[in-house]
Amino acid sequence: MAPTAAKIMETSAARFELDVSIRAPKEAVWRAIVERPNDWWIADLRCVAGESTVELDARAGGTLVESNPDGSSLLWFTVISVEPQRSLNLAGSLAPPFGGPCQTYLLIELEQEAGTTVVRMTNSMHGHVNEAMLSEMESGWRMLLDNGLKALVEADLRT
Repeated sequence: MAPTAAKIMETSAARFELDVSIRAPKEAVWRAIVERPNDWWIADLRCVAGESTVELDARAGGTLVESNPDGSSLLWFTVISVEPQRSLNLAGSLAPPFGGPCQTYLLIELEQEAGTTVVRMTNSMHGHVNEAMLSEMESGWRMLLDNGLKALVEADLRT
């Protein structure tokens, strides 16, 4: 009998939370999240080769997709629920080339606090999760929130 290539992997669950304060009204932050993901999804964190664009269909069943004109694409998330200007709840999968198999759930909540909007992001995962993956995902989301979303919205208000 030939040896099998099958391998049992350990699975686990993990969760991290990030907050970023943006000096802008909640409406402006929400519009940037749902209408302009291509403008804040920084190039270093895109996974589709070439000149890709990131689009979000912000309704239950909608998707967050990165694609380019040659037809290459990546489904980042499927939208589970939306409460306009309050929260966006997403579900995604990490395939083996990206460190999976792993399911990931992303909750983005907005809260107005004295002239700023606090974006609270909770990312929960289960499957093949390890410390290195968790650290990489957390730092990636921090870059997207700080260097992407926050920078975009605050720059828009200055112009």
